[in-house]
Amino acid sequence: MTSTFPNISISTERLVLRPLDEDDIPALAEMMNDEQVAAWTDVPQPFTEAAAHAWITEYAPAERTEGRGLDFAVTEFLTQRLVGIVQLSKANWHIRSTELSYITAPWARGEGYASEAALAACQWVLGDQKFERVELRTAADNTASQQVAQKIGCISEGVLRGACIAHVRTEDGTWTDVRTDFIVWSLLPEDLEGAGEELAESGGFTSYSDWN
Repeated sequence: MTSTFPNISISTERLVLRPLDEDDIPALAEMMNDEQVAAWTDVPQPFTEAAAHAWITEYAPAERTEGRGLDFAVTEFLTQRLVGIVQLSKANWHIRSTELSYITAPWARGEGYASEAALAACQWVLGDQKFERVELRTAADNTASQQVAQKIGCISEGVLRGACIAHVRTEDGTWTDVRTDFIVWSLLPEDLEGAGEELAESGGFTSYSDWN
């Protein structure tokens, strides 16, 4: 029997992490066409609404039902506007570990949304789901992603040399691959103590099962 994550929603003081739905298609496509997303991820460019539809209706549901992970849409609590994506992927149910990644919409950067959402996801998977390890991999020059990892209490474990493919614009406006290093980070249950004091002071987060 395949182990799977539940279909849930997680709320923080300012955000709701919930399953993606088809209403997110326009905002998801717009976010994925951002220059920073193109530079640091393998999301195909240009990213079309058809690609967003396939992610929401095919890829994300299969990740969950087949036990590989869980994709969250991150939205503002008050406006319900899509501010980003948080993904738990490469779940190993034997050693109870998963890999965390996050993307933030350009308009929402600088507000602490990425760290708030990432910490909530980690608290849930290490607490409620009894996982023992969350791993992050950040490109060597992606300082914004590294700051999120540090802010939520991750420990830097080392460097995977030449293990990451980033992307840069060429003179003709196309993208080309550039090889760089991955910095590996981890978060264990004991690392959460003292992490996210601001989130804790706000009452933490609440999870709701069987989100529809």
